[in-house]
Amino acid sequence: MKVGSKIKNFRAEMTGKTDFNFADYKNKKLIIYFYPRDNTPGCTSEGEDFRDNYNLFQKKKIEIFGVSKDTLKSHEGFKDKFNFPFELISDPDEKVCKIFDVIKEKSMYGKKYMGIERSTFLIGTDGKLINEWRKVKVKGHVEEILKNI
Repeated sequence: MKVGSKIKNFRAEMTGKTDFNFADYKNKKLIIYFYPRDNTPGCTSEGEDFRDNYNLFQKKKIEIFGVSKDTLKSHEGFKDKFNFPFELISDPDEKVCKIFDVIKEKSMYGKKYMGIERSTFLIGTDGKLINEWRKVKVKGHVEEILKNI
């Protein structure tokens, strides 16, 4: 996927009362951010940064969605525990991750495995990718996004 390319429609389970359907967000700007796992320190900090700046995104008419491979039940608990004002998309089969090409080889304690590379995508009202941030470092990330919008 390249900046300027159209995102193909997808559906996925999401917190809240309805499932996510990309087609439902035509004419809206979206931030879709991918993170490795609910309730881990980095992922919690990133979610809190989006939460704490949520009003700034809303003023710019941008909706935020977080995505990980965690279950819907895990997402509901994570969202409630940290009072996230945005919804979380559950992607256990990596369908959405594959659309955005965020599954990468990672390494922990010398062991290699495939997992989500922390990434954020800004999508325009026309459904095209405006900007992407890959290999995200949590500290200062949300502020960087806000500067670039």
